[in-house]
Amino acid sequence: MSNMKDGILDILKGKFLVDGGAPKNWMFIVFVSFLATIMIASSHKADGLVHKIAALNEEVKELRSEFVDVRSDVQELKLESSILQKVENRGLFPSETPPKKIKVKRLTKE
Repeated sequence: MSNMKDGILDILKGKFLVDGGAPKNWMFIVFVSFLATIMIASSHKADGLVHKIAALNEEVKELRSEFVDVRSDVQELKLESSILQKVENRGLFPSETPPKKIKVKRLTKE
């Protein structure tokens, strides 16, 4: 029991950093620190991508809503009554006589 207690005290005092096998321990600490840095950077990048995706989804919703509004406006403008109203302001009115079909006969060569 006392040996385990001494081992824990040695770790807490940091003796493993200054004894004979210290270079091996320092290399392990540097390696673990490097991996932790990569993990933190990866996590930050993933969070940034999640925020970017959320912003793009919001933009897609807004653009879809705008598309629906514009499409309904265009459908309203295509209505005959709407067109008649617009051209009446310019002095154009619908014809009172129906259109006549013109037939063109082919000329034969003699």
